[in-house]
Amino acid sequence: MHQTFRLGLQPGPALQERARAARYNALGEWAAETGLAGIVTAHHADDQAETLLMRLVRGAGVRGLAGMRERSPLPGWPNCILIRPLLQWRRSELAAIVASAGLSPMQDPSNADLRFERVRIRTYLAKLPEVDALMLASSASHLAEADAAIEWAAERALRSVERNGAAFLWMPGETPRAIVLRVLERIIAQIGGPAPRGKALSRWHDQLAAGKVATLAGVRGDGSKAQWRFMLAPLRRQASDRGTNGP
Repeated sequence: MHQTFRLGLQPGPALQERARAARYNALGEWAAETGLAGIVTAHHADDQAETLLMRLVRGAGVRGLAGMRERSPLPGWPNCILIRPLLQWRRSELAAIVASAGLSPMQDPSNADLRFERVRIRTYLAKLPEVDALMLASSASHLAEADAAIEWAAERALRSVERNGAAFLWMPGETPRAIVLRVLERIIAQIGGPAPRGKALSRWHDQLAAGKVATLAGVRGDGSKAQWRFMLAPLRRQASDRGTNGP
């Protein structure tokens, strides 16, 4: 038994990203309608290696370089688990299994279209026989463990955040920067909503660490004292917020 979904996507920029989001949304709707608790995909080691390199050239941090997780919430559907059991299998190994079963897999023509970044990375990797996709996938797995360790430390650091009326107070002290960034994400989530990541969050941290007052995602942070202070920014400040602002 199988079910086929047809996605109506219009040509334009970020086609593969939009297609991925549409696929996950269709799968999420199907899982909700049928009462499924999880979705299993066939992402493999070569996919993971490509993801790692794509994020590496973009300057991603530990969380991004950890690549695809073996288990994670389905994007947009937090109550549905996305499972990837084949991340330690090479594409060639899976192709051999399919061939031995006498099956002819479908080929997505976009996989040969060099307009897409992933295809260019795949073509580049194919020219480097000394690079093993499984080893790159293994590196992503190690980074996922490091990411989990940072999350573990951030959860414990968050316990020292104090609540004083509408304000949140925290003394970062000598806490490593990677952990401080995760704590700042959580503080914003508790006060204002989902926190920006990457450069915007890093700039905000650096301003607070320099003893300045700055606003991000509707949250005003004051790093002028040893104990940093966070509050919901005034509405006029939120309306003008385009990332990180000064006082």
